Amino acid sequence: MSDPVKRDLRAARVAETEDKILRAATDLFLRHGYAATTLTAVAEQARVGARTLYVRFGTKAALLKRCVDVAFAGDTAAIDIRGRDWYTRAGTAPTAEQRIAALAGGGRQMMERAGDILAVALQAGATEPDLAAAAQAGRQATRDNIAQFWTKMADDGLLPPGHDLDWLTDTTAVLVHAETYLLARDMIGWTPDGYEQWLTTTLTHLLTDPGPPAHERPPS
Repeated sequence: MSDPVKRDLRAARVAETEDKILRAATDLFLRHGYAATTLTAVAEQARVGARTLYVRFGTKAALLKRCVDVAFAGDTAAIDIRGRDWYTRAGTAPTAEQRIAALAGGGRQMMERAGDILAVALQAGATEPDLAAAAQAGRQATRDNIAQFWTKMADDGLLPPGHDLDWLTDTTAVLVHAETYLLARDMIGWTPDGYEQWLTTTLTHLLTDPGPPAHERPPS
């Protein structure tokens, strides 16, 4: 068997093992919570050796972070949000309406996949500094992605004059963030459909409303 074939087979086995571990871990975290889930239990449910799990992830916090990251992305491919098809459409569609629809639709899909496991990670962040740091990094990444979205909209001539990009970015980053989805779901009872519709309507409204004057806006 040639070396390339061996490498491909080994990569496939590694990917299959990771998938089993992540599925088992996600199930246990969701059913029992972070504190009550052990790496030993995950290894047993995934039917892999405990050493395999420890070598691959090291800590329970790292394993939960990986579960969250994969849930948001939708798969284990090394492609960040900006490389995903829906985000590309949100930056290249011919009309502002189509770009907003792509952003709202992509956000809704992420929330459906990742909302529950993210809630576990946010709660665990109270005692796990690495998870708290990951949550803060996620908030900043959301803002950065939204800044790029509106900047591209302006550069392509799809944003009416008079809009403050910083105001749009800050407002939209709060609207689309996963924690806002969790709040709306748990407090108001919104479904993913309702969340997507709300995002689409609200972001469309932002196109026609430049917001309050600069002197009335909260300081950054």
